[in-house]
Amino acid sequence: MPPPTPPTGEPKRRRLLALPAVCPCEGIAPAPLLASLLSLAADLTSRGAGDAGAFPVLRRGVRQAVRIAGILLAFLEEIQEAMEALALVLPAPAVPALTELHVAMQKLRFLLTDCARRGARLWVLVNAGLAASELRAVLGSVAAALDALPKGVVDASVEAGELARLVSEQAWRVPVRPDTGDERAARTVRSILEQFKSGVSPDAEDARRVLEHIGVRTWSECSEEIAFLEDELRTRMDGAGDDSCSDAVLINSLIAFLVYCRVVLFDQIDVNPKADAAARPARCPDWIRPDALQCPVTLDLMTDPVTVSTGQTYDRASITRWIKAGCRTCPVTGERLHTADMVPNAALRGIIERMLLSNGVSLPDASSSGHRHGALGNAPAPFGPAAASAARLAVTYIVAQLSTGSKEERRKATSEARKLCKHSVFYRACLVEANAVPWLLCLLSSTDTSVQENAVASLLNLSKHPGGRTALFEAGGVGLVVDVINVGARAEARQNAAAVLFYLSSGPEQAEEIGRIPESIPTLVQLIRDGAHRGRKNAMVSLYGLLQCASNHGKAVAAGAVVALAAVLAVDPDDLAGDAVALLARLAEHPVGAQAVLARPGLVARVVEALATSASRSGKDHCVALLVSLCRHGGEKVVALLGRMPGLMASLYTLVADGSPQTCKRARALLNMIHRHYEMGDAPPAASAPEAGERVVRVL
Repeated sequence: MPPPTPPTGEPKRRRLLALPAVCPCEGIAPAPLLASLLSLAADLTSRGAGDAGAFPVLRRGVRQAVRIAGILLAFLEEIQEAMEALALVLPAPAVPALTELHVAMQKLRFLLTDCARRGARLWVLVNAGLAASELRAVLGSVAAALDALPKGVVDASVEAGELARLVSEQAWRVPVRPDTGDERAARTVRSILEQFKSGVSPDAEDARRVLEHIGVRTWSECSEEIAFLEDELRTRMDGAGDDSCSDAVLINSLIAFLVYCRVVLFDQIDVNPKADAAARPARCPDWIRPDALQCPVTLDLMTDPVTVSTGQTYDRASITRWIKAGCRTCPVTGERLHTADMVPNAALRGIIERMLLSNGVSLPDASSSGHRHGALGNAPAPFGPAAASAARLAVTYIVAQLSTGSKEERRKATSEARKLCKHSVFYRACLVEANAVPWLLCLLSSTDTSVQENAVASLLNLSKHPGGRTALFEAGGVGLVVDVINVGARAEARQNAAAVLFYLSSGPEQAEEIGRIPESIPTLVQLIRDGAHRGRKNAMVSLYGLLQCASNHGKAVAAGAVVALAAVLAVDPDDLAGDAVALLARLAEHPVGAQAVLARPGLVARVVEALATSASRSGKDHCVALLVSLCRHGGEKVVALLGRMPGLMASLYTLVADGSPQTCKRARALLNMIHRHYEMGDAPPAASAPEAGERVVRVL
């Protein structure tokens, strides 16, 4: 019989206010059990010596629990001292009661940890009744365990007996219920959510009093609460229990409430060491290219990298959306995905995790990343009317700040817009409906670099929404985006502006309209020539989209696209070279592009070399497509010269045997062209690659 398969994956995170406990092993000796109890009691007692605001909810009940833990610690120490003085050991009949006491104290430690957890304060507040009930049950278990101890242990000394009776009496009788302030604050939260359902903005002072009660006083602390609730929601969705739906509605409503508070109540974005580390781009090790850690689909840092059947790596969430949308090809290579299975890329995840941790940022659990898009921030529509209305009210406030706010207010508003629409389809729709696009376009010319950068990033995310693209065209924003590519204050702004053009060129009509702007195509070519890695890649992808329109081919050639792409192909053997060949193949589909490629000395020879050396199946396909187009537009003389290029025939025969169906078809077509040409004459003489490249030039 084969051995059982070990469990795979990471353990799921414990839900807040869920109190698991590990029962001591059945044969444990009394001495180590007592030592562990002493350690637990000391830890619980120490929690009352910290900051008075560490427990903003259930303050009275927590203080009583900590006091009982202190008395219990004194009792356990008295037992230990009495046994040592009499040279005795705890009797075996004491083990069951001490075991129950150990379990109860573990639960108490979990409960106090949850009540003090930063970021979880609002969730504890709305669940104060459940927390009080759990605390009451745990203290009852402590009392029951002490009552079950053998009389000989309890009366080991006079002090021990008094302490045991005191703990038992207080644990049984202590009234544990939510504080009056907790109940008032929870009622206010429920009232605000009801106002949201009616589309009414709540009184700002009511919301402020709730945050003050739970100790949330800054923008970053409010963001911390939002981040916790999003993570808690993912955990609930992973559980997929009967209470998941109702929990999701409540959690999403609370997230929307906090987003509203963060937008409306806090005038500035504060910077503390932890928040600053999270906001800074994590530094990548010198031996890794930073773009290799970005998902090729979203260009965001991968948090759960997975490898698909073609060998390419993507972030799990983005490739899952791609497949669910009905796409069955690899986004990078264009090859067909024979299976939807994904293999976690543990090595890459480890590199990303170490890089983030070195900057004080933690990576989300891989087990929960698949449900990341179930939260309000990532769903097409949020769960519940309160969440939807709160989101719209927050967006309305942001747009008002964009339009009429001061310099500082606009800086914060653009930052909020960028943060909200980065992953959220719903917030994108809200911003588009609230007419945010024209105001963001106005801010592209801001002299404040932060405002400009946030405005461009917001427009990039809004351009992913159909309504956002329409609004950008209707507002005449394409020219403004092109200006940012030219003269943006920071490289990131220029790179994001280039990416905006990619989303705007979603069809031939849109590509034609963008191409009518005189500076659009020359600007992208300039970025390909002089930009950083990400900027060049974004520019090539955007230019590829613009070439859907036939009239843009001549403009691209006139702007020097072939020269710029030839330079990329000559010096960059990585993925940029593959993008360059794909663009050249698209340009060569028209005569003007084919003639420009043939006129560039040595370029055809480099394409043939790339065909032989490329590890990418899509790269080989683009090389063959380019060569076929050159033969079609260049005539028999080009076919003759290709036949003389060393290594080309071998590469084509290999692709016929092992290439994808599309590549095989193109390679066979090119072979047929070459064979037909030489069937009418002698076999071609051997020629070196440089000589063949020069002959291509002389043909023209």
